[in-house]
Amino acid sequence: MPKLKTKSSAKKRFRFTASGKVRANPSCLSHFLRRRSQKMKRQARGTMILSAADARIVKSYMPNG
Repeated sequence: MPKLKTKSSAKKRFRFTASGKVRANPSCLSHFLRRRSQKMKRQARGTMILSAADARIVKSYMPNG
């Protein structure tokens, strides 16, 4: 049986919590920040837990995670 490879882009962007949820960084914080509201920039700090539908896709990219 061949081994399953992890997608390199996924292992740089996502991590798993101890309970198996997928943690990611919010988007929209790299440039054009003057047009985004202060509330949006403040809420996008740190990490977020992905929704169940998105987490299922990420888990398929990281079979050994």
